[in-house]
Order: sequence, then C-alpha cells, then structure tokens
Amino acid sequence: MNTLTILLQAEEGAGGFSSMWIMMGLLFVVMYFFMIRPQQKKAKQAAKFREELAKGDKVITIGGIHGKILDINDRTILIQCEGGKLLVEKSAVSADSAANEQEVNLKK
Repeated sequence: MNTLTILLQAEEGAGGFSSMWIMMGLLFVVMYFFMIRPQQKKAKQAAKFREELAKGDKVITIGGIHGKILDINDRTILIQCEGGKLLVEKSAVSADSAANEQEVNLKK
C-alpha cells in the first residue's frame, strides 16, 4: 500500500499525462518534417521526371544500364544500349544520363 501511494505521488509531481501528450505531438511533428515530407517530395519529383521523358533522352535504369530512349508507351520504354535494345518499365528509369555527366564534369 505504501509503495502505491509513493508511485502515485511521484507521477503528480512529474507533470502528469499532459506533458506526455505534448512530447508525443512534438515527436510526430519532427518525424513528419525530417522523414515523411522529404520522401513525399522525392516521390513527386521522380513521377514528374518519368512523365517528362521523351524520345532521344539519355537515361540510366535502376540496374545501372545507360541508354537512349527509342520509343515510349504508357508503361514501358524501349532503350537502345551498347548491347542492343531493351524494353523496360517506366518505373525502372532512375536518372537522366546527361545530368549525371554534368555532375561528373563539375567534380573534376
């Protein structure tokens, strides 16, 4: 009985449940701005990039294959690379090859 009363008195002095809810709210806000929001922004940029693809663009796939776009359909892209032609999903295109070449030249 004495242990229970001591624990209950200790919680009242610590601020109770209101401070816990404030801390949980602040934790969620921090997680939103540092984790969720940047990920959503990156996904929007990737979708916009894939919609703006055109014939003749040089691209890099997720697997690291560099090539030039020959044909674009709703869901697939025909890419010409050194070894021949490849048909890949639009979602497999990760970057613009020309932009990567500019970054490499700037680093040199």
